[in-house]
Amino acid sequence: MLVDDARGPLSRLGTPWRCTTDRVMGGVSEASLSGVEAEGRPWRRLRGGVRLDNDGGFVQMGLDLAPDGGTLDLSAFEGLRLLVVGNGETYGLHLRTRDCRHPWESYRAAFAAGPVPAEVDFPFKDFIPHRLDAPFDPARLRRLALIAIGREFQADLWLGRIEAVPR
Repeated sequence: MLVDDARGPLSRLGTPWRCTTDRVMGGVSEASLSGVEAEGRPWRRLRGGVRLDNDGGFVQMGLDLAPDGGTLDLSAFEGLRLLVVGNGETYGLHLRTRDCRHPWESYRAAFAAGPVPAEVDFPFKDFIPHRLDAPFDPARLRRLALIAIGREFQADLWLGRIEAVPR
């Protein structure tokens, strides 16, 4: 199941990507999200500077998985596969379900995005809960985010595709 292929302003689910930084909580990190063409295909590109000033420290590109705060049931799938390229830094894929009640709660996986486009698999069983006790339930997915977080660095992450991987 294709979630997004970076073609057009909306995801394949019909929801828009949004760029968010720690400025929502008083931080000073800056970022932009744009559509670019490279290597004969479209990409979504997150660029910015992650800064730790004022208890900040993140920039992200996020996607609601259903309109109006609804959920997407991916329980029939093994996990997610992303096509990414970047500047060699480590990034996070954060998932939120109906069980995530506070902004700091998520299920997390880390990955490196190198200079050569690569597919990266994220089995749902490998996501680690962050600041919540509820077990991960792929039937209750609400949002995903690709995020640069936790240390000062320049983020440059390109996303070409996200798909759910069949069992």
